[in-house]
Amino acid sequence: MKLRLFTFHFSLFVFIAMTAQTVSSPDGNLKVNLSVNAEGTPVYNVTFGGTTVIEDSPLGMATTVGDFTKGLTFKEQTEPKTVTDKYTLANGKQANYEFTAVEQTFTYNRGNNIALDVTFHVDNNNIAFRYKVYKQRDRLATMVGNEVTAFTMPEGTKTYLCPQMTPQGGFARTTPSYETFYEYGAEMGKNGQGRGYTFPALFETPNNLWVMLCETGVDGSYCASRLECKGRTYTVTYPEDTEFGGVGTSAPGIMLPGYTPWRTITVGKTLAPMAETTIMWDVVAPRFEASQQYKYGRSVWSWIIRMDASCNYDEQKEYIDFAAQLGWEYILIDALWDTNIGYDRMAELVAYARTKGIGVFLWYNSNGYWNDAPQGPRGKLHTMIERRKEMAWLKKVGVKGLKIDFVGSDKQQTMQLYEDIFADANDYGLMIIFHGCTLPRGWERMYPNFVACEAVRASENLSFSQNDNNIEALAATIHPVLRNAVGNMDFGGSALNKFYSKNNQRGNHRVTTDVYALATAILFQTPVQNFALAPNNLTDAPAWAIDFMKAVPTTWRDIRFIDGYPGRYIIMARQATDGKWYLAGVNATKEPLKVTLPLTMFPIGTDVTVYIDNAKTTQRVNKKQTLAVTIPSNGGVVVND
Repeated sequence: MKLRLFTFHFSLFVFIAMTAQTVSSPDGNLKVNLSVNAEGTPVYNVTFGGTTVIEDSPLGMATTVGDFTKGLTFKEQTEPKTVTDKYTLANGKQANYEFTAVEQTFTYNRGNNIALDVTFHVDNNNIAFRYKVYKQRDRLATMVGNEVTAFTMPEGTKTYLCPQMTPQGGFARTTPSYETFYEYGAEMGKNGQGRGYTFPALFETPNNLWVMLCETGVDGSYCASRLECKGRTYTVTYPEDTEFGGVGTSAPGIMLPGYTPWRTITVGKTLAPMAETTIMWDVVAPRFEASQQYKYGRSVWSWIIRMDASCNYDEQKEYIDFAAQLGWEYILIDALWDTNIGYDRMAELVAYARTKGIGVFLWYNSNGYWNDAPQGPRGKLHTMIERRKEMAWLKKVGVKGLKIDFVGSDKQQTMQLYEDIFADANDYGLMIIFHGCTLPRGWERMYPNFVACEAVRASENLSFSQNDNNIEALAATIHPVLRNAVGNMDFGGSALNKFYSKNNQRGNHRVTTDVYALATAILFQTPVQNFALAPNNLTDAPAWAIDFMKAVPTTWRDIRFIDGYPGRYIIMARQATDGKWYLAGVNATKEPLKVTLPLTMFPIGTDVTVYIDNAKTTQRVNKKQTLAVTIPSNGGVVVND
């Protein structure tokens, strides 16, 4: 009897030893632990410094060539391999990237056939993983019905999530477009507005650790995903059938063998690993070479203050002159230019802008058949023949880029449209900004002419809603550590008008300070910034604010998270490509915020310029390299050398 018990326990020990695997980060602090449960489902959990941050969660997918969510057995694993890489991005949140990570692949069988691999890429704060699906018998392609890929959070975790929007809703059936309000410190167990949540997703565990979930490497070979919540488990879920006008399947199709996108997990004791993560770009590769060296910079934009009525020849010429007075590089001419200005006069306007040293971005409606948005140009980009004909004209007249709006879907068919637009635009030397769109998922590295996506409740809502103005600072505290942390974000802000109107005397009004506007010009990142300044600001805004905005950079060498908490405050620093440092922060609390700023990026004895409490002063960096300041409610602080 004793021998039998010993044999049973020994066999169980051998079984566990054979089926449990661990992938560790280079410093050994972040670990992924894998096993196969009794149903034959691969399961993983994640620990950080010995603390569980993601509990046992399933892996796998159901496809038309087999159900790979259960009935699987572990077959083999590769040896852990240390991988390193260095690369540069001119259009990213920093210039130079370098990482060291451990990669390891685990293979699972269904019966006697290989079903799938799961590859993990683990650095000291980030995990990326993806599936490889193998051909089955003579099948060389498959549809993926669903994944069971999930993330189970510890009991008591707080969430910071953006609810998924209803398909074919909003303005002229243009949603979903990632433009809802974030929830701050919410309990688990909800499911957004009934449709789950968009990526990226942020969590604070009971052990005061932070976890961010996202995905990267999404192109025309797969769909983009969202998260659905049941209890404490957040499961990767595909787009809804009714997205994109109901055209295209919600399930992705892949060639076999084939890969899914990477799902990513970022973990840290503070929010620094979220703000500073590079995992979105580390595991992807360029899809094509740049046709030219793209130039970035600051842009004027009449629509945010003057709306549709401003899209006429005379006012756009006024804004071109305004851009020249500021010493900026671009103007964005928004919707309705095709009817209000016309193609012939637009060619004249682009030529005039060129005499002033100003490049032109033009707005386009993405629409072919998936929404009812009436603004034009319409029907120019959804087919290759029309698109390349239009882009040939754009190149001929000297347009530098496009802002493309109303692409409300995450289906694979939509991802193919995005990719086709990038590829064609690159052939004609055109940069691309998307609005009313999906989240960029590694696109800064994948597509060299990519500038930014909106994919956030952006500045247009400040013009539409006073409530958005009332909580403007609240939103600014989360974007640098969540939405903007994973991809360029075209917010279109930093307004110096008191009111969102041409005469600056009526309409929705700002409750934030002028220094707040300067701070968000640093906190929010994209290589071409469409700022909300207006020509009247040359006379009705403080001279120091205009002088700052004239010189504000939009491309960066480095980034540092200093301090912050979503919904309360945020303080960060960025180093411009010319080497100058800018430290910026905003306060969303109802009371003044006393903070001591670290000035270690500025040498002792350096005179730095400090913008705070709607004033500009000069301070000398002391031996402690610190500066005590009080940031007003709805205010900001900026320090630069």
